[in-house]
Amino acid sequence: MEDADYMSAASLQKKETSTSSGIEGRLLPETTVGNVFVQNPRISTRGVNVFYGDKQALVNVTVDIAEKEVIAFIGPSGCGKSTLLRSLNRMNDTIDSCRLEGQVLLDEQDIYDKSVDVVGLRARVGMVFQKANPFPKSIFENVAYGPKIHGLAENKTDLNNIVESSLTRAGIWDELKDRLDQPGTGLSGGQQQRLCIARAIAVNPEVILMDEPCSALDPIATAKIEELIAELRSEYTIVIVTHSMQQAARVSDRTAYFHLGKLVEVGKTKELFINPVHELTQDYITGRFG
Repeated sequence: MEDADYMSAASLQKKETSTSSGIEGRLLPETTVGNVFVQNPRISTRGVNVFYGDKQALVNVTVDIAEKEVIAFIGPSGCGKSTLLRSLNRMNDTIDSCRLEGQVLLDEQDIYDKSVDVVGLRARVGMVFQKANPFPKSIFENVAYGPKIHGLAENKTDLNNIVESSLTRAGIWDELKDRLDQPGTGLSGGQQQRLCIARAIAVNPEVILMDEPCSALDPIATAKIEELIAELRSEYTIVIVTHSMQQAARVSDRTAYFHLGKLVEVGKTKELFINPVHELTQDYITGRFG
């Protein structure tokens, strides 16, 4: 698939937005502007609509995510960015009222096809949540749990190697190697989040989804997570939801801006922050609302 050129602003459709956003009469795009498509995408969404009961949370979202890129989803609270993130590994299946229309493709296979094994899918597309959620088990068992379930270790030596490798890649082995039998819940917030990242990568995922992974962390712990993302980008496709535009600018290759359930604009991060195409994107990144 060829890279898309920026779409003309003349293709925008005039539509009133909610007064709660602090802006009235802004233009919502009929079609997302920017470089929506990439060559050989790892993940693609096509015309995705998501509903929670009668409430529509996402409207006709189409975007490609490239292999081994970091893409940041930004936008005001309630704009749909976390809903799309959770749709990429069917985490929304756990919500009875949630319904998805359209396609989400992983390596050109629709992950919502009835033939797809959801457990296997979530091993391929791991997730790190906003609040660190280590299991009430030892540090070792937190990381070893996934490989055990998926049969990735033939013996204890294999399992030990996976745990050490995962904690090393998560940048926390040296801090924890002498404490592996202690509870994961006893770690600091930043350590717990890196433990959860180690747990996610222990099953050899292809994609890592991060839902505001630093929102509950102090600046030092946040910096460590951002350094970790920089190291992991050579191995994984990473999708991160963040409320921090500074964080998006630091860690991502491309940024996608959402507003009222629509994907407004996608672009290379530096270009989007310096010269956004859409008026709503400009207003958001300059602090006029959000």
